[in-house]
Amino acid sequence: MSRAETGQPNDPPTAEVLGYRVARCTLEGAAAWALGTAHHSPIPKLLVTLNPETVVQAEADPELKSALHHADLSVADGVGITWAAGRSKQTLPERVPGVELMTRILERGGPELRGYFLGAKPGVAERAAKEAHKRYGTVVAGVQHGYFRRPDDVPVIVETIAQSGAHLLLAGLGEGQELFLHTHRAALRVPLLMGVGGALDVLSGEVKRTPAWTHKLGLEWAYRVGLDRRRWHRVPRLVRFVGLVVTKRA
Repeated sequence: MSRAETGQPNDPPTAEVLGYRVARCTLEGAAAWALGTAHHSPIPKLLVTLNPETVVQAEADPELKSALHHADLSVADGVGITWAAGRSKQTLPERVPGVELMTRILERGGPELRGYFLGAKPGVAERAAKEAHKRYGTVVAGVQHGYFRRPDDVPVIVETIAQSGAHLLLAGLGEGQELFLHTHRAALRVPLLMGVGGALDVLSGEVKRTPAWTHKLGLEWAYRVGLDRRRWHRVPRLVRFVGLVVTKRA
């Protein structure tokens, strides 16, 4: 039986960017793939929104690198990824920012989509879930903040998610989110697993999106880093990413 017959989406073609497979797809194409997967995949699949910082972290972390290589779909979240693709004469149709992709999936999924909201500070995932239900009719399968610390907490949380009946798990766990999702994907038993970084903060209203001009130019990160000293540690990672791209091309 073909994927078309089962309702599962076909995987889009990919470009290789610094050794990582990145989908040659638009925001709408990625959302369509995500919804088809969420509703029809018999096994959990991992969707990664790839940005320069994640690549730099993965180059120093073999486990994270393996997780990224085992993603079922990686999209170009950061403008640096599309730039790196262009430097190696690869073509990506457009950026697919993670917060916009999450929003589009929820919007298109509507009340037929059951979502589990995991991550951020206590209270944020709950507010994000309420907002998703209010705006899009999303059925809330469950919520859990990301500040669990004891090793014993993880199996309990994973089993709770597995029993929730969610179609989609949105995980805003910061730097460890892709590794968490990859490590526990079989036990989570959710058709689509997506790392969303700080997107739950945006959806909940905890953090405001940057001005529209920064989205158009792909400079959201620069705007936030420039205004918040706590984010200045990100700059060396971005410099290292540029070095990786230039070295690879050379």
